[in-house]
Amino acid sequence: MPLNPLIQEILAALSTDFDHAEGLTPEQFRAVYNEQRTAIQGEEVASVENLTFTGPDGVDLPVRVFTPDGADDPAPVTVYYHGGGWVIGSVETHDAECRALANRTRTVVVSVDYRLAPEHPYPAAPDDCYAAVCHVVARADELGVDPDRLAVAGDSAGGNLATVVALMARDRGGPTIGYQMLIYPCCDIDPDRWPSMTENGTGYLLTESTVRWFYRHYVGAERFVDEPYAAPIRVTDLSGLPPAQVVTAEFDPLRDEGAAYARALAGAGVETHYECASGLVHGFWGFADVVPAAGAVRDAACARLVAALA
Repeated sequence: MPLNPLIQEILAALSTDFDHAEGLTPEQFRAVYNEQRTAIQGEEVASVENLTFTGPDGVDLPVRVFTPDGADDPAPVTVYYHGGGWVIGSVETHDAECRALANRTRTVVVSVDYRLAPEHPYPAAPDDCYAAVCHVVARADELGVDPDRLAVAGDSAGGNLATVVALMARDRGGPTIGYQMLIYPCCDIDPDRWPSMTENGTGYLLTESTVRWFYRHYVGAERFVDEPYAAPIRVTDLSGLPPAQVVTAEFDPLRDEGAAYARALAGAGVETHYECASGLVHGFWGFADVVPAAGAVRDAACARLVAALA
């Protein structure tokens, strides 16, 4: 299917700085990303609260809690990890997505402001993200959530972190996670392995050169396959993970590794739904309110999460 024409218009209007990460410091890239992302106006929800959990080694771990109108008491809960290559992004940049997710799933959404590389390289991010989900369960009464109806979700690097948290929970004996929503996840750290990395490597918002830049800042190399909590597709045993949905985009450098991870999950006996969004690019979740095709994919994904936690 050809590139969605509305996506074409958006790509033409966006700053080209996203295509030139090699020339930016992490601080400069964050400034560009924050300016564009925080301009997005999110939906109204019943309440938004900023809290601070205690992360690994006693560090502060900020979270933002979105409670929708009409939620159960206690409500199902989705712990959300933002994208941004483990280097950029925050609860602010993904505020609109979390509001939409809360409203469409009637779950309390806890968005995690995990530490970023290169100041805090791997494994700081997965350690923070696992600590956050443990806090959500421990503080379920305070948050008004049902720990028996718990999902993890994330986009891009956040999709990586969501499934890594599911792996950590399995390996460490809890908490029990009921569902994982993985939106165009990064599942490997080996860009030379996947044809879509080259096929979709330029001209579609996320570029191959930017992916490599993210990898170098996160793990110090462009190929880093020996740590399963960095590259979950390298895990030899994926059995026992919670049901999952994996959503990729046709014109995304990460498409092939996401599809392969979905196949690997299914092959390990994990109930898995896979969808490749035709005509769309990496990051389409952020365009869901202005691109009907993206909105339809988002809403269907949210409906699957609702059904899984019912």
